[in-house]
Amino acid sequence: MDLATLLGIVSAFGLILYAILSSSGIGIFVDYPSVFIVIGGTLGVTLITFPLASVLGVTKVVMNVFFVKSQSVAALIPTLVDFAGRARQDGILALETVAKETPDAFLGKGIQLAVDGLEPRAIANVLEKEIEYIEERHGMGSTIFLSMGTISPAMGLIGTLVGLVQMLQNLSDPESIGGAMAVALLTTFYGAILANMIFMPFAGKLQVRHKEEMLGKMLMLEGIISISSGDNPRMLEQKLMSFVPPSERKTSDD
Repeated sequence: MDLATLLGIVSAFGLILYAILSSSGIGIFVDYPSVFIVIGGTLGVTLITFPLASVLGVTKVVMNVFFVKSQSVAALIPTLVDFAGRARQDGILALETVAKETPDAFLGKGIQLAVDGLEPRAIANVLEKEIEYIEERHGMGSTIFLSMGTISPAMGLIGTLVGLVQMLQNLSDPESIGGAMAVALLTTFYGAILANMIFMPFAGKLQVRHKEEMLGKMLMLEGIISISSGDNPRMLEQKLMSFVPPSERKTSDD
């Protein structure tokens, strides 16, 4: 599990819960009509906005927020340099077994294309198209969460208006004012919590994950093209180091 995500959720919700419990009970912050308006309204509008399959797929995307570990770009460089050395010494066909056994499907596909004898430009076209499709799939998850982060406060505002209308309609009955006021205030509270502590942070984390993965894919693409072109492993290593921050650079001589 991603430690930063876990610590962020625990600290954010924990501190708010502590502030509530230190001054009052949690019960006054529970209002079922407000929950129905905010959560039901947010889900409903999201279903109107996006295809059902995309919305259902968000459950899998959430797993990327909690459980996907960031891939070290620097760790990929020795692997690609080793592949380049094998190809230079024994020929590109020596990588056929590597293409089948590598755990990364993208890297395996690229190496297999090189083994099959495709020209570097043709390999680049195939892999760049693959990267475009990955970007589209990943972008949908963060887009849905961003949209939900926009919708939930709006649902809170709608609930506030509903509560105010109910309150104004029953000013002659003091006992009904409290319930209507609770709906008015708690819907705004729920909408703000969902937007700023769940949906927007999840969207931000998915975008960070996406950028990290795309950097790794671009590094693999550069490495595969160099291997296909027969570049010197030393030159390939120096070329791939440009993808790594200076503080993390470490060559084979180190």
